[in-house]
Amino acid sequence: MSAFQDMGSLLLVRGADELEHAGGSLYVHLHRVAKRLTTLGASDTLVLAGLAHAAYGTDGFPTHLFDWQQERPVLGAVIGPEAELIVYRYGSCERETTWRDLAEHRTVTDRFTGTSEELSGADLRDFIDLTIVNELDVLEHAPALAPKLRPFLQDQIPRWQSLASPAVLTEANRVLQL
Repeated sequence: MSAFQDMGSLLLVRGADELEHAGGSLYVHLHRVAKRLTTLGASDTLVLAGLAHAAYGTDGFPTHLFDWQQERPVLGAVIGPEAELIVYRYGSCERETTWRDLAEHRTVTDRFTGTSEELSGADLRDFIDLTIVNELDVLEHAPALAPKLRPFLQDQIPRWQSLASPAVLTEANRVLQL
């Protein structure tokens, strides 16, 4: 089996199919994010991170499937250490400060530890691409959130345009009609 299939199986074992999320279950959401990343030409590493991106919970979805303090090696063994690091950064991100200041400071604040990490290059692009693709999926599958989420994204995405990959930016512009 591939890492993608292994991760999909592990998500089922951990109950992702039983957790409510935008447009159905967390399991379905995670697969949609990974599929969209694939369609947009993301690396295999980012696609795997997209499939697992809520493993430690997120600032917007606190339910976790893995304990970030004890099970990072477990997740890393399945999807690889590079993808696991993307998942950790995404899940640990304190969104309010990080998202607001990311274009200027390129720093991600860790909500678990209170530390900050400056990102650059591919690390920053992967973080932004995963963030945008996830939020687009939530927007499209959670109509109740759209009145607040759409204007936020319409304001935020242009700030990130120099950080996102061209394909993800084009997709965001299409969905948000920017």
